[in-house]
Amino acid sequence: MNKSTFSQSGPYFSGIDMNIHVEKLIQLALEEDLGPGDITTQLLVSKEKSGLAEIVAKEDLILAGSETVEAVFKKLDIETMVKFNFIDGEFITNGSIIAEISGKLTVLLEGERTALNFLQRLCGIATHVRAYIAEMGDSGKTRLVDTRKTTPGWRVLEKYAVRVGGAGNHRIALYDGILIKDNHIAVCGGVKKAVETARANAHHLLKIEVEVTNMQELGEALDAGADVIMLDNMNDEQILAAVKTINGRALVEVSGMVRKDRLAFLSNTGVDIVSSGALTHQAKSVDISMRIISKD
Repeated sequence: MNKSTFSQSGPYFSGIDMNIHVEKLIQLALEEDLGPGDITTQLLVSKEKSGLAEIVAKEDLILAGSETVEAVFKKLDIETMVKFNFIDGEFITNGSIIAEISGKLTVLLEGERTALNFLQRLCGIATHVRAYIAEMGDSGKTRLVDTRKTTPGWRVLEKYAVRVGGAGNHRIALYDGILIKDNHIAVCGGVKKAVETARANAHHLLKIEVEVTNMQELGEALDAGADVIMLDNMNDEQILAAVKTINGRALVEVSGMVRKDRLAFLSNTGVDIVSSGALTHQAKSVDISMRIISKD
């Protein structure tokens, strides 16, 4: 397999080079699907024959992951040509020709499923996120972000698809942000103690976020000087009361019970951030197919 180049589709992820990470993921996916070789294609198709294929949308969708598709085919043969008719983030209607791929027929057939698996999943996330964003309204203050509830190994790609869909990213991983959750609090013996301990041991540039579930914990977080307070699984009345109590002394994040039909309300409560694992873990892959349309 030839080495392909995946151009950087977003920022570096606190030390993770997306280029290298996606290369490894594509290599693993191709090895998983091809193994020692595509036996059907080897028996039926000459290595000398070339052809043209089209990738077609089978439903309305938001495009995401186009560079990943190109990287899959170029991993198999660097001479393969991939031409997309749209750019990531664009709305594509059912029946549209998303891209054209030309090259050796063996490469087109061997790379088809792996390329489509990447594209269908990433377009599915972007399309799903765009529907959530539409529910936010025009308040302008509240940001919708994802969580770490991502497919193992796919995080940089899935968080990229979230951005393409119009939402933002929460922390990328455990190493790039302090987030004190319920089990940390249990280990430390309380919200105030956990925040104070983190503050004493962290350097001065790190912000501290803490998860709270009730007004007592909220008071402790404020007293300890938390920079960001996550309101976890609170109902509407509790959120409104919490925002009033915080009164600008910390950034406010809402997490838990974040359904699409609740976003319009949440975006008008005064909270700064709404985080939802559903942006990734409840996204459904969209329907996309590839067809060979000509051969030499």
